[in-house]
Amino acid sequence: MPITSPEKYWWKPADKEEKLWITIALLWCLVLTIMMPLMHVIGTQNPSVNPMKIRTEDYRKMSDAFIEKYKVGEEGGIPIVEPPDGADVYLRGQMWTWTPILKLKKGVNYKFHISSTDLMHGFSLMPLVMNFQVVPGHDNILNMTPTSAGTFHILCNEFCGIGHHTMIGKIIVS
Repeated sequence: MPITSPEKYWWKPADKEEKLWITIALLWCLVLTIMMPLMHVIGTQNPSVNPMKIRTEDYRKMSDAFIEKYKVGEEGGIPIVEPPDGADVYLRGQMWTWTPILKLKKGVNYKFHISSTDLMHGFSLMPLVMNFQVVPGHDNILNMTPTSAGTFHILCNEFCGIGHHTMIGKIIVS
């Protein structure tokens, strides 16, 4: 008994159900294509950052000067900084810490400068849903006004090496 090829169906017209699902899939693709840029404009979950190029050595100097000027203590070897209202705030990601710990005031607008001096890191502010990448050589500038008091933890959500799981920072809002 010879082996025969199965009947070929791919050149036959699609039936009604198949045409319906193809139409739904295409419409859904169009909806998502329109919604992504629209949500950046009208949505509140996507912070608009203004990244600027900066040399990592310059960013380290600026963040060190910020820490020295506003340092109020230390916790586990990491400086605690309390900047005045409306100040520029510098946060530095580096293996495997976020420096410094920030003490901010509720309802006050701060201009955040966030960068890395070694590797790419991910900035995730918990329990809020705020995530973006922190890349060496780029100063991400973000206007932020804390709206609730409490302790917020900064997690690195971009794998940065063997100590990645210990890269936790802190923002204290009073």
